[in-house]
Amino acid sequence: MNSYTSIRKILIYTLLLNMLVAVSKLIYGHITDSLSMVADGYHSFFDGTSNVVGLVGIWFAYHPPDKNHPYGHKKYETLASLGISILLFLTCYQVLQSAYLRFKDSIVPEVTSFSFLVMFVTMGINIYVMRWERLKGRELKSEILISDSLHTRSDVFASVSVLVSLGAAGFGFPIIDPIAAFIIAILIGKTGYEILLEATKVLSDYSRISPTLIRDVVLGVDGVRECHEIRTRGTATEVSVDLRLHVHPDMDIEGAHHLAHKVEDRIKEEFTDVTEVVVHVEPEEKMAGSRRET
Repeated sequence: MNSYTSIRKILIYTLLLNMLVAVSKLIYGHITDSLSMVADGYHSFFDGTSNVVGLVGIWFAYHPPDKNHPYGHKKYETLASLGISILLFLTCYQVLQSAYLRFKDSIVPEVTSFSFLVMFVTMGINIYVMRWERLKGRELKSEILISDSLHTRSDVFASVSVLVSLGAAGFGFPIIDPIAAFIIAILIGKTGYEILLEATKVLSDYSRISPTLIRDVVLGVDGVRECHEIRTRGTATEVSVDLRLHVHPDMDIEGAHHLAHKVEDRIKEEFTDVTEVVVHVEPEEKMAGSRRET
């Protein structure tokens, strides 16, 4: 089974579970006038929406390279993550608005034992989904699965807030309900920011690994005299590296080619998130001359 098929199946399963969780919270939240439960339900609903965005994103991302996209289409997965963050910010705004209106209206939610049952069951599902997606995201090096697991993690925290608000309402403190909704909104916004920040790093070719660390590894390869102009980019789990090697001027092409492969293998051994290494080999005298010119 290829990566695209695996990621698609995971997102579909997660979508179905998120819809089950969302419907349960929304229906019972409206029945009992629990704003925090309704807010958490909308959060779970947007978890499902983000799964749809992810499915569209990976469909584009896993198209093979073509003439116009020789490096492939992987950044469509990053754009899908960006879409997830936007959905989270919209949810945050909606929940904040509902919390403000609840402060004004002072509606007392109805708290029953079934309210707690719904929350505990749905929270258990979310914990399972979060851990499963995060594990598979790292295994398949999928940015969209890792982003979606962060989204689900915020839903777990939100569910804890709902449980606290239900308990407080049961003891005669209904004001905790809109306060919990406000806390949920902050958690949603924070998750959206984290996903947005990660997507921005990918799109702006943010440096992923310290050049000093890579240089130390490369200089440990026999035959390498110097290493410089080290650059990294990509996602947190799929890093590309390019660098220049300084070798003995008498080294032939075959020897240089063999050395470049040794350097590539050593980097991938030391940094498991590195998937591509481009090595430029230059003779020592040429390198020294270029340095004197600069």
